[in-house]
Amino acid sequence: MKFNWEMPEKLVPFYQHELSKYQENLLKGDFMQAWPYLERAHILGQPYPREHSAVHFEMLLFGIKTRNIKEIFGQIPRLLVGGVKSWAGTIPVGNTGGANVRPWKPMPIPNDLQQIIRQASSN
Repeated sequence: MKFNWEMPEKLVPFYQHELSKYQENLLKGDFMQAWPYLERAHILGQPYPREHSAVHFEMLLFGIKTRNIKEIFGQIPRLLVGGVKSWAGTIPVGNTGGANVRPWKPMPIPNDLQQIIRQASSN
């Protein structure tokens, strides 16, 4: 079991970029364009407790803003256990984090994010 504490410094700007693009589209009221950036931030932040929990909190707020009951109730248990699973290294890799997917289902990571993750974890 691998215990994760902090996101590697090389990965932080990519994670923050996805969150910025999410916020940018959210402020424009373009919810359909905003959501995929939140999913991508989830993939990048998933192995790290703070970032993982922060994305689930944003997903909860998104559910509230869009009045999506399924998303609201789907995010509550994810908020409660997501960070712990990250810390313990027991995440379903590639999972996009929304209530539209099972929380334990591994998913393919988009190629561009795979490359970012590889580069960030290299010395």
